[in-house]
Amino acid sequence: MLEAPLRAAVPEAVGNDTRAILVQLDFGEADVAERLAEFELLASSAGVRVAGRVQGRREAPDPVTYAGKGKVEEIRAMLESAGAGLVLFNHELSGGQSRNLERALAARVVDRSSLILDIFAQRARSHEGKLQVELAQLEHLATRLVRGWTHLERQRGGIGLRGPGETQLETDRRLLGRRVKLLKERLGGIERRRAVMRRARTRRELPAISLVGYTNAGKSTLFNALTHAGAVAADKLFATLDTTSRRVFLNDAGSIVLSDTVGFIRELPHSLVAAFHATLEETAAADLLLHVVDASHPDREAQIAAVDRVLEQVGAAEVPRMLVWNKIDVLAAAPGVERDGYGKLTRVRLSARTGAGVGSLREALAEFVRQRAQSPGFDRSGPTSCPPSIT
Repeated sequence: MLEAPLRAAVPEAVGNDTRAILVQLDFGEADVAERLAEFELLASSAGVRVAGRVQGRREAPDPVTYAGKGKVEEIRAMLESAGAGLVLFNHELSGGQSRNLERALAARVVDRSSLILDIFAQRARSHEGKLQVELAQLEHLATRLVRGWTHLERQRGGIGLRGPGETQLETDRRLLGRRVKLLKERLGGIERRRAVMRRARTRRELPAISLVGYTNAGKSTLFNALTHAGAVAADKLFATLDTTSRRVFLNDAGSIVLSDTVGFIRELPHSLVAAFHATLEETAAADLLLHVVDASHPDREAQIAAVDRVLEQVGAAEVPRMLVWNKIDVLAAAPGVERDGYGKLTRVRLSARTGAGVGSLREALAEFVRQRAQSPGFDRSGPTSCPPSIT
């Protein structure tokens, strides 16, 4: 039956012997190089060793193989020469395209969404996190059942097959739907408990502030700098999956509840956003969002836009936010704060790693709390505009 295998623990990460060919096609986007660099980091985070890269330009995806006959032949030749057995596409593939590619290449084919789901499966540690990842994987699988029956019918793990995709599939849509329903019920119970905790926090009148931002922007490092909580902070994608909250004392302004949340990424799978609803709802219920940005990243403006899109998806678009320009030590920029024409705080420049500017952020948070206390009916007037980038 389906339910027993799906409750199996997520296996260990794949070792360095997993060799893969990365595929990035250009359909006219302006940031292809940045997308490929990010995809390489995703592959590395999943435990993959990159054996080669295949790039090309097309007007539109091929409906049968996505890459086209000539490019498929190029991928197959590189697979053979590199001795690799895995192909990672930095694109969303349909079930039919994945199946056709696997037949033509005689190798495992994993698309971007499946790779991200695999990384989440590796990182999940808490009971809630594992439930959320399993739900996301099952809902992703439900859209590709034809492909699923062809390569999930035998018991084996690997990139894109952790969690539900690593065991023998002996069920049909009805049993799959039953498991999805059960997971949603369990996560619904967790969500209700979170709501009770938020109401208790509101009664204590503690302002709730959440750290949000692109994955690997330094949120957990900043969280540790402000709270000394010792949260996991690593130079890899999606190091944090579970929301961690701590009380922070701001001298005469009193205390706040600061929460560290999962990082976002462009083209985040919809199934993940839906499955992590209970976790991401913390951002929608916050009084202020600290949008942490890697100021040293060449594609930071696109990353800001990607975070804004996810915040809109989870209902947090109207929550006031403040930009935190992190990693200024890499840019050799000065710490400080910036205000708009009305004197409202819009951005804080700091380095969470060195601590430069963290004191200014604490002062900015204290100012926000004092202003909130003077206005009981605090006006969620929406996000502040993004000021011009520093150079």
